[in-house]
Parts: sequence; C-alpha cells; structure tokens
Amino acid sequence: MNKEISAYNSEQLPPDKAICKKLAQEIDKHLPDAESKIWHRHPVWFLNGNPIVGYSKLKDSLRLMFWSGQSFDEAGLLPEGSFKAAEIRYTDVKQINTDDLACWLAKSRQIQWDYKNIVKRKGVLERLPDTDK
Repeated sequence: MNKEISAYNSEQLPPDKAICKKLAQEIDKHLPDAESKIWHRHPVWFLNGNPIVGYSKLKDSLRLMFWSGQSFDEAGLLPEGSFKAAEIRYTDVKQINTDDLACWLAKSRQIQWDYKNIVKRKGVLERLPDTDK
C-alpha cells in the first residue's frame, strides 16, 4: 500500500480506519496497475493519469467515489456533483459489499471520462474509449 495512503488511514478514528483499510486493500487488489497517491488531501487511484476511484472522510461517514461512476449503470452508487462521478457512503466496515466493489472497480477500468484533460478542454468532459480489460 502507498505509504501516504497508509498514513492517511492510520490518522482516522477506529471505525473509519477499518473502512479505509478495507477499501484500500480491495482497490489495490482489483487495480494493481493503478497509481495511488494523496490527491487534494485524499487517497485517489489513477489509470494513465486519470482519476478513477478515491475515498474521503466526511463529517458523518466515509465516501467512496468513482469519477466515472454515473456511467456504470449499477445499483448502489448515487450521483455526486455536476460531472459523471458517483459515490457510496459507509459508516461501518461491515457495509462494504466486496462483490459490488469488485464490479464497480472493474467498470472503473473499462468506463472512463477524461478528467485528466478537463482543464485543457475548458470544463468539457469527454468519454474515453471503453477498454476490454
């Protein structure tokens, strides 16, 4: 696990620490080739420089966000923000359904919107070609 992410996880209170640890383990397991780092103060995983998935501590929960999640066509994720992101929130590690998470992570590899170049395109978000992997 990325040392910065491990440090982030360790700073959380026990219930959130368990959620963070589980999420990081599952993300690393299903996206082993992703680059992971602390980005805007939160753990985020990238494929080819494009943000894919990350999590952050909110006041009352821990939010797992998929940047292209609204395009997954999967139950369990709620729209987040004005672009294509979707999220799920956890308050207990037992709420994490690893089968759902594995499905979302597979889709996060396959279905991507090009957030990496959104500034260059002046706020226009374009879909990247789907991958077979």
